[in-house]
Amino acid sequence: MIPKKYSRRLFVKITGLGGLAAVSGPFPLLSGEKSLKVEILNPCNRVPVSLIIDDATCLANMAYYGIPQFAEVFPEQYKQDWRKLPREIPDSFVREFAEWALENGVKGKYSVVPYPACTGWVNRFIPGWTKKELINSLDLIRNLIMPNWDIHPEMVSHTRVIDIRTGKPYPEATPEFMENWEWSQTKSVDELAEYQAYALNILKEAGLYCDGLTTPGGYGSRNQDNLALSTLEAVRSVFGAELPHYFRDVITDKGKSVAPRIFFPSDLESASPKCTVSIIGCTDDWFGGWDGLSKGNPDNFITEDLKSGRMVDVIESGEPAIIVCHWPGLYFNGDKTGFLILREVKKRLDQKYDSLIWMKLSEIARYWAAKELTSIIPAKNMISLKAPFSAPGFTLRINALPGSPGIRINGTGMKPLIRVKDKKALKSGTWYPDKTGTLICFDLVKGATEIVSL
Repeated sequence: MIPKKYSRRLFVKITGLGGLAAVSGPFPLLSGEKSLKVEILNPCNRVPVSLIIDDATCLANMAYYGIPQFAEVFPEQYKQDWRKLPREIPDSFVREFAEWALENGVKGKYSVVPYPACTGWVNRFIPGWTKKELINSLDLIRNLIMPNWDIHPEMVSHTRVIDIRTGKPYPEATPEFMENWEWSQTKSVDELAEYQAYALNILKEAGLYCDGLTTPGGYGSRNQDNLALSTLEAVRSVFGAELPHYFRDVITDKGKSVAPRIFFPSDLESASPKCTVSIIGCTDDWFGGWDGLSKGNPDNFITEDLKSGRMVDVIESGEPAIIVCHWPGLYFNGDKTGFLILREVKKRLDQKYDSLIWMKLSEIARYWAAKELTSIIPAKNMISLKAPFSAPGFTLRINALPGSPGIRINGTGMKPLIRVKDKKALKSGTWYPDKTGTLICFDLVKGATEIVSL
């Protein structure tokens, strides 16, 4: 058990987990090297990329139903003419988007607000649409979205706080009773967990699976320790997920890290290790805005000459480049302006890079937990790893070359790894030698793993 007084960063420092570790072993060192070092790289030595879609749900346009509720609280800030917006984002657009994403390998997170702006319940009915239309909408999400996207609740309504004992919104239209603002800032772990579990259970009853959740607006912004712990409690209690994660923060400042944050790791030596992963977005919504009224610009992500833009900055840093957008902005009131910008951004990324890997948020969270919390242990004749969490495509660089004929991973039942002739061909079950040493890629298992030079 990690003492609560230790921060995550201090914990990593005092136990020597992740990053570089000096070990001794049978691998012949490169010229000039005095000891064997192991560096944990990105999955398959590629930069993770992902797309976060906020404010999605079944059928209802969250902007149409949300703006008047926000305007009741802050009339000077929400003056959009919401009556001119469509009340529905049709399933035909969901299908069009999902088929494009599948064809182009785009993955990420897709919100399903459980009680969208207090209009109705996705596990029961939404007034204005038939029961069959709701069932078809959920089927579309299950069949075309869920395989390559994490499904998140965005709390319960994304507008008014709900009294979870009655299912009714609290009557006060004030910041203290809106999910986006003050209500969450002073709540205990148990209070937040109970509220979040309520949202998660609605999606569970609707046949959707969740490894994590998304916060609406400023939810938990000043209460993030309790948010992290309550996410762990709520997601585990409702879905039994091993490694819960959440999306709350966006960082767009150049030079600031956007790597996932690991909160409250504990019981790492046990059969039930624990931690929560905070996923960080790296862009603003430069597609169509949260309300579908602010036309964006693909150059903010990556310029037409492919030389600059926020995505270029983050990808070149090697950290996960996680794009943020909103469903009403992609649809853009039927013009699909945001979606067209997204397609252009994807095209430009493909033109510039062949070293990206699109991942769901849960996959990035798992890899980063393994990267930061797996220990590299000195051993006499091998490199030993001890991992609290498994991670597919786990990739290491060692400053040595293996003996002939190659490398074997013990503890996974795998045959000797296959040597590839091109670093770009690196995938799980392979290795590649270059001037910096040897790159090794394999599926890390929970528990002990040994890397042996044959």
